[in-house]
Amino acid sequence: MFDTQFRRRAVALASTAVLAAMACGATAAMAGEAYRTPPAPIAQILDAAPTPGVTLSPDRKTLALLGRENLPPIRAVADPILRLGGYRINPRTNGPIEARTTWMNSLSFEDVKTGAVREVVLPKGARFIQPRWSSDGQHLALVMEAPTGLELWVADLKTATVRKLTGPVLNAAFGAAYDWLPGDAGLIVRQVPDGRGAAPAEPAAPEGPIVQQSAGRTAAIRTYQDLLANAHDEALFDHYFTSQLARVSLADGASVPVGAPGVINGFGMSPDGRFLLVTRLKRPYSYLVPAARFPTEVQILDANDGKLVKTLVDRPLADNLSSAFDAVVAGPRSPQWRGDAPSTLVWVEAQDGGDPKKKVAVHDRVLMQAAPFEAAPTILVDLDLRYAGIEWGRDDFALVHSRWFDNRKEKQFAVDPSKPGAGRLLVERNYQDRYNDPGSPMSRRNAHGEEVLHFTPDGKGVFVSGEGASAKGEFPFVGVMNLADGKTSRLWQAKAPYYEAPVTFADEAGKTLITRRESKDEVPNYFVKPLKGGNGKALTKFVDRAPQFASVTKETITYSRPDGVKLSGDLYLPAGYDKTKDGPLPMLMWAYPEEFTDASVAGQTVDAGNRFTRPGGASHLFLLTQGYAVLDGPGMPIIGKDGAEPNDSYVEQLTADAKAAVDAVVAMGVADRDRIAVGGHSYGAFMTANLLAHSDLFRAGIARSGAYNRTLTPFGFQSEQRTYWQATDTYTKMSPFTYVKQVNEPILLIHGEADDNSGTFPIQSERFYAALKGAGATVRYTVLPYEAHGYRARESVMHTLWEMTDWMDRYVKNAPPRPVAPTTAAPAAVAPAAK
Repeated sequence: MFDTQFRRRAVALASTAVLAAMACGATAAMAGEAYRTPPAPIAQILDAAPTPGVTLSPDRKTLALLGRENLPPIRAVADPILRLGGYRINPRTNGPIEARTTWMNSLSFEDVKTGAVREVVLPKGARFIQPRWSSDGQHLALVMEAPTGLELWVADLKTATVRKLTGPVLNAAFGAAYDWLPGDAGLIVRQVPDGRGAAPAEPAAPEGPIVQQSAGRTAAIRTYQDLLANAHDEALFDHYFTSQLARVSLADGASVPVGAPGVINGFGMSPDGRFLLVTRLKRPYSYLVPAARFPTEVQILDANDGKLVKTLVDRPLADNLSSAFDAVVAGPRSPQWRGDAPSTLVWVEAQDGGDPKKKVAVHDRVLMQAAPFEAAPTILVDLDLRYAGIEWGRDDFALVHSRWFDNRKEKQFAVDPSKPGAGRLLVERNYQDRYNDPGSPMSRRNAHGEEVLHFTPDGKGVFVSGEGASAKGEFPFVGVMNLADGKTSRLWQAKAPYYEAPVTFADEAGKTLITRRESKDEVPNYFVKPLKGGNGKALTKFVDRAPQFASVTKETITYSRPDGVKLSGDLYLPAGYDKTKDGPLPMLMWAYPEEFTDASVAGQTVDAGNRFTRPGGASHLFLLTQGYAVLDGPGMPIIGKDGAEPNDSYVEQLTADAKAAVDAVVAMGVADRDRIAVGGHSYGAFMTANLLAHSDLFRAGIARSGAYNRTLTPFGFQSEQRTYWQATDTYTKMSPFTYVKQVNEPILLIHGEADDNSGTFPIQSERFYAALKGAGATVRYTVLPYEAHGYRARESVMHTLWEMTDWMDRYVKNAPPRPVAPTTAAPAAVAPAAK
């Protein structure tokens, strides 16, 4: 019943591999290999206890220290799952699956002022998710796993104890299962309806064909995973995603239903607790788009009796959006409560019908309407870009964000909710520009528990924090944005050798700061310190979970490609390496391309030498323990110039980026030009295959969970908005599948069998492997059972690292020199990279 498509697919894959092995003998990969363990010390590092998580109470007086579980075993990741409407859920708990969840298993409270720590005794074997403080900082709610579902528990700060508020009735299929009510007297939860009964049984035989049809209406839809596929899926979706909202008393756990049950994918209480904003999905469902685009109804209910107060929108199926990234649904969208008012509803409506290609002066309009929601809505502000969020502050000030993807432009407007209708431009910038980032506003919780802007004591500014990136490094800062002109002045900034990121202020006046500080050699820990002067006091004492990396060296190197674009990457060298004595090393370059519209922004270099780096999961950095150098994140910008689309020159720019990186590390004397491999995950895997197809720069490649044939993603991919039919030549040239006969270096393909990422269906690797094999390439294709786009199970992670290490040893470190073609002429100064 559960995940039958996966099981059938796995059997088919195994059968195909066995037949291929029988037919091709030693040239074929073996099916059914046992999980392998990578060489020491990789396994020991992976098995080390994870560093605890931290969450600060709203009153800034208490740190909750959250112990985290390590990588789960494959038997846990292999638990039955349901894939419905773009979601994956555990049918046993009606909540998240193991592969997407980091469970917490311990809880302690630390007093920020004294440093005293009190452990909260949890039930034996307890594991929980979704911790959230009450607005007064006196309680921490938890979603606890039980054998048959998810329960709501609450930890009491005063007594350092926990107690159960509900049985295993929470419904976390859509994510967050609860929220605190204003005043902290209780919580509102999504729970399984009473008397739900057993899940619908799968029919013994189909009742008829599955039919989809279109009557000529344009509907360019990107590829999505985990969609509904038949009537049984629809029934399962209704069963597991239908929930009942209820109030739960903090005092005794008494539950009172609010409104009628439904497929509720969003809910929120007004700050004054009088009204409930509810978003419901309705039939008819779709087999082409995820649940977020199903017919949607947004309503305001009376929070006490659940009666309907207002219907904001009853929207039909949204399956006809263009492939442009700034395309949105027509009509009201993004409903929310104004955080600094009792009960004012705010939403957005596109003025271009949702089509960003329409030439209009106003693309989005932000409207608001106060209770009792009978007067006509008021225009808060009109935007010439697409709405990107709002931060509430007080009656005369809110900050509205807008963005436009085509030119990467961002604008921030000051609006006066008491005098709506116009906005005052405070910030306009390229949002990819790291050097000139003015920072993001800092927030605090108000009396209703809502996040609002943190104003300076004189009310003339808003505190902001930012990364402080420049060519000299990344040194986070705290500053003040002047409300009159939007200019930011810095009050405090981290100094070398530290990367010290502001978390929040420890006081309302903004005189004491809580930070997370690290350096190249120091483990990240939390500190409380005065904003001006003094080193402060450590709040945590986390230790290095991978001391084997303590002697690894790291530096940010800079170089340029031939057209003058500046590039950089983080160069890691193994512990104990001596360039004079050891000479050039075998190297892995691990990268991920990114598209830009501005060459100056694409070339920004930020030195990361003050960051504490330790690998985890299936990180490529583990190869440092095996004698390899690693160039991590070498710049691979793809730049659109003079109105041209970046991807129209993707291959040319990509090979230029890669050649510049290779030349740089060879010139430094740390890498052997004949023993360099390239690798990447997802879009980085796509990059890897393209570089092997279009250059002879690398000895081998490692491509994990990638896509290789862009005709299988015909309605756009990554940052490409055009469809295959609008840019056929670009799609073709960017597909390494087209050029498999040019891949003459060994390539390792790894893919999670249950990949959930849009555009990287496992069939991408299956077909690419078949094409490479047919072209006579040296290729290995490993499928990780039950794994999604990222790999989660301990066995899967270990095996992936074994595969990568073995591949590098075989085809890079220990490979014989490549033959040199005889020549009678003097060699060129630099061998050409392009094939």
